[in-house]
Amino acid sequence: MQSKVKYLDPKNDLTFRKIFGERPHLLKSFLNSVLPFEEDRQIVTLEYLQPEIIPELPNLKRSIVDVHCTDNYGRTFIVEMQMYWTSAFKQRMLFNSSKAYVKQLKDGGKYRELRPVYGLSLVDDIFLTTKEFENIYYHHYSMVHSQQTNEKIEGLELIFIELPKFKAQNYNDKRLQTLWLRFLTEIDETTTEVPEDLKSVDAIREALDCVEKRAFTEEELMYYDTYWDAIRIEKAALEELEEKNQKLTIEKEQAKQLLEEERRQKEEERRQKEEAKKREEEAKRKIIELAKMLKEMNVAIEKIIEKTGLSKEEIEKL
Repeated sequence: MQSKVKYLDPKNDLTFRKIFGERPHLLKSFLNSVLPFEEDRQIVTLEYLQPEIIPELPNLKRSIVDVHCTDNYGRTFIVEMQMYWTSAFKQRMLFNSSKAYVKQLKDGGKYRELRPVYGLSLVDDIFLTTKEFENIYYHHYSMVHSQQTNEKIEGLELIFIELPKFKAQNYNDKRLQTLWLRFLTEIDETTTEVPEDLKSVDAIREALDCVEKRAFTEEELMYYDTYWDAIRIEKAALEELEEKNQKLTIEKEQAKQLLEEERRQKEEERRQKEEAKKREEEAKRKIIELAKMLKEMNVAIEKIIEKTGLSKEEIEKL
């Protein structure tokens, strides 16, 4: 009896590079399916580039897999597989893509010779959680006029795909994109049967062959497991850091509210003292007016003292 084929997760550093970092024809098929190209501007050929040396993010050394390449139109593509999300990833991709764009301009070069740079981030996490983005997994950012979005500045385009949100609802809509994203989200160590429609595309069938467990050496499989262990450790450390930051933020907010409450209490005490002082001054003024009136009426000073509570000296000064 033939044993069932076992697979590895294509999102792992080892498998992702084997599929998309060593086989330009597979990367070409994938990029043509997920990037926002017009039909007549599809990638024909790809050539790998040396990755730019980008400063590593603290505690995130293994969370990102990079593949850099250029095509027959001179466009540059930066493909990142991000295993989880932090707010720094958007800035990192912008920095990475901008650096690749600027690097095109050699000494004496002309700006019109610059070609577009596309930054593609495949994110195995959810980072847009508000209701309006609940069912939107594909996020395309480009430089457009704020009022007339058809007016565009060519150069940098960033695409972020939230893989956990992806659901193949309309199979006929962008069929190849759907199949590639299904490959990335459905195939892993638990896969026992591969859907026939994934096998129907030559490029994806080859990608499936790339992630068959029997195609890897024991040393590679050890690296594969080590990578996942490192990702789990990084993610746990990041979650712990975020929890500490959230706790610190809450404590700061509570301290701020406490200080504000103390300020309000002191302000209220000051206001009450001022009002009490005003009432006291008003009462004193009325007593003095009463004493003056009684004095003008030649009321005995002893009687005035009894009625007003003023001293003899105070009354005599009126």
